[in-house]
Amino acid sequence: MTDEDSLAGRLLRHPAWGGVRGRLFHKYFLLRRAMTLGVRGLIHDRADGTIFLVRHTYVGGWHLPGGGVELGQTVEEALARECREEGNIRVTGTPVLKSMHFNRAASRRDHVAFFVVEDFEQTEPKQPDREIAQARFFPLADLPPDTTSSTRQRIAEAIGGMPASPYW
Repeated sequence: MTDEDSLAGRLLRHPAWGGVRGRLFHKYFLLRRAMTLGVRGLIHDRADGTIFLVRHTYVGGWHLPGGGVELGQTVEEALARECREEGNIRVTGTPVLKSMHFNRAASRRDHVAFFVVEDFEQTEPKQPDREIAQARFFPLADLPPDTTSSTRQRIAEAIGGMPASPYW
């Protein structure tokens, strides 16, 4: 039996624990760092008009892939790592930094660098794991109903030409 099959593993993945895990995760980083910096990437396949979204095990809705910048990493390195981990996506070109955002919903210290990635390859479809419940490409005109408002806003800014908000 793997850790994921254990009772504790199943309980931690239960939707009721999602919000608690997310808050604990952010509290941990607040105690460890004066400011947090994260990255998110809009993985955009221009050829077929799709974007890549992920649904986490610990927070609701569909999101752009991303996560925290680790000690000693550049934002580009963090973005490449998160794309690999969350989507089996290898960034093959230079991602374009579109904007920086203050993520006041996460904390008073959290900032997110938002990139557009159009040069990439997916090495294989992403299978669910402890962090990612689902991950796949969606047509821009047919996003899941529970795509988060911040994800929709970043798509509108990057592809729809809307002005960038300073807030995530």
